[in-house]
Amino acid sequence: MTDPRSIEAVDTVEVLCLQDNYIDMALQDNSTMVRRASILKNGEINNSIRAEHGFSVVVRTGSGDTWRTMLFDFGFSPDGAACNAKLLGAPLHEIDSMALSHGHSDHTGGIAQLTDMTGRNGIPLFCHPGVFTPFRYLEPLPGFLMHFPRFDRKPLEDRGIRIVETTEPQPLPGNHVLFLGEIPRKTDFEKGFPIAYRDTGGTKAWDPIEDDSAIVINLRDKGLIIISGCAHAGIVNTVIHAKQVTGIDSVHAVMGGFHLTGPLFEAIIERTTEELINLNPEFVVPCHCTGRKATMFMEQKMPDRFIFNMSGTRLTFRA
Repeated sequence: MTDPRSIEAVDTVEVLCLQDNYIDMALQDNSTMVRRASILKNGEINNSIRAEHGFSVVVRTGSGDTWRTMLFDFGFSPDGAACNAKLLGAPLHEIDSMALSHGHSDHTGGIAQLTDMTGRNGIPLFCHPGVFTPFRYLEPLPGFLMHFPRFDRKPLEDRGIRIVETTEPQPLPGNHVLFLGEIPRKTDFEKGFPIAYRDTGGTKAWDPIEDDSAIVINLRDKGLIIISGCAHAGIVNTVIHAKQVTGIDSVHAVMGGFHLTGPLFEAIIERTTEELINLNPEFVVPCHCTGRKATMFMEQKMPDRFIFNMSGTRLTFRA
């Protein structure tokens, strides 16, 4: 296995969001870093980007004249992220690797259409082996079960996807991006998803969602860019692990779902925000399952670091 400390420092990181929970086509707060999707198509107000309870991003990294393009997560519905990819002109034909944050359907649902749109065969998909855990469900009320669709290897392999399972940190081809593998749970307040369960041979067991992972990029002279899917392992645990495995202490941006939405997680919004401030990222970009209350709280506490994300947003970080 390649040493995770060997990931190459890159000069540019472009993150194009194919799917997030939010959309505001009239905002248009464009800058050198933030570019929103245009409401115009052929000169008419006729372009509509879809928001769903899901997450998917295309990540392009540039080092000198060398560029790599990867796809992280695939959104919720079969066609939601794919529809946005077409409208946004996403460079799916450039995709040379993929990674999956975890095996829940709001991150796996669009994998068939997105991979078909690449037009390529044999693209590696980096994931924790736990993404294929069967019979997962939520139980918000006693006896009320909400089952996740099963996520299996064979349909992926039938589409020509090359599955790379790892629990350890693993650089993606080109060494521009690091897949974190399994994330240790070290903080005393990030305790996982209390209503998540799995059926193991007819026995009910709490699901720690050990397959939860993230990707990491080293922006030259500025530090780490860390992108999570849902951060079921805890976004603070995720950042701490990224720093430890790369040996890089500075954090430039933390982006993704932080899973702080709903009454089960509201109690740790303030503590999570405090710990993120202590980790001192230049930018914080809450997405997807972070939730309205947590997102607003982070914007209030970190106004100079906060970036509001939505479907169709392109973020460009430069060394």
